[in-house]
Amino acid sequence: MVLVKVLRISSFTDPETGKAGKQIELIEARQRQGMPFISVPGMGVGNEEAKLVKNIVDQFRSMGVFPAGRELTLPKLTLFLTETEYDMLGIRFEVNDVYDLIMKDGAFMLKKTTEGI
Repeated sequence: MVLVKVLRISSFTDPETGKAGKQIELIEARQRQGMPFISVPGMGVGNEEAKLVKNIVDQFRSMGVFPAGRELTLPKLTLFLTETEYDMLGIRFEVNDVYDLIMKDGAFMLKKTTEGI
């Protein structure tokens, strides 16, 4: 099982039939690991100080001073579906939705995830 996120949904026209369709791009949803705070015994840096520094850095990030942690963008699956196929699929994709991509016995299955990234 892999967590995937909807990166982009765009429209296209099939060049052979002229029918409208949707292109849905799914990427692997993985959070980049940042540098953890390092606590050195005997140096007076404890859990409370680390929380305080983290809160200050988070406030700076929310103001745009420091860049926020970025997600890795690893393409996983791109679907090209006609409007009919999109309706038959029965999933209404929205950008930033997260799904479990389950691959089993030669089949792909997408389930809306309950856990965040």
